[in-house]
Amino acid sequence: MAEPVKIKIWSDYVCPFCMLAEGPLEEAIKDVGGEVEVEWMPFELRPHPQPTLRPEDAYLPSIWERAVYPMARRLGVDITLPAVSPQPYTALAFEGYQYAAEHDLGTAYNQRMFRAFFQENQDLGQIDVLVALAGEIGLDEAGFRAALADGTYRARHQEALREAAAHRVQSVPTLLVGDIRIEGVPRPAQLRKAILDARAQQEEEEGVVYGASCGIDGSC
Repeated sequence: MAEPVKIKIWSDYVCPFCMLAEGPLEEAIKDVGGEVEVEWMPFELRPHPQPTLRPEDAYLPSIWERAVYPMARRLGVDITLPAVSPQPYTALAFEGYQYAAEHDLGTAYNQRMFRAFFQENQDLGQIDVLVALAGEIGLDEAGFRAALADGTYRARHQEALREAAAHRVQSVPTLLVGDIRIEGVPRPAQLRKAILDARAQQEEEEGVVYGASCGIDGSC
């Protein structure tokens, strides 16, 4: 059996385009069928101590009106510029992601983070908020809180950030489909083609032989 096509997607919880990339990703995977393995990867747009953005300043409302809201309407996604000011640092939330991933709830955790920030205006920089959200998706709240308080997953998060640097990720979302790189919210057709091309390349490398046949004399 062929190995699943692997997709890595780098994102940040304060990036609206990362949330908007979920729909095209799910649509493309559903359309192509077969095994596809998605791994969400962390990327901090504004790591501490770099100042984070403030929604009351001109930049965020401008980019939302010009790009985020039009794309959200086309995709049918309910999304709103959060009023949290300044926007939270996401390192702690990403440490929580490592805990969730270890408990096979990484994707559910990411989805909950996006919705908490962009639909519910929750501050993802607060440990109490993160603990409550983790509990909603079935994680043990006490274990999750202890892991964040103790920095249990800090080194793993930093290792993931080094991987982003090694791939020269400079904006999110950035997707790696096999060896095919896509930057920005992908079009479903674009992503379908990338998955199929990656699958074909993978089958070639695994020695899957196409064009072979058997004759009427029984020879193969």
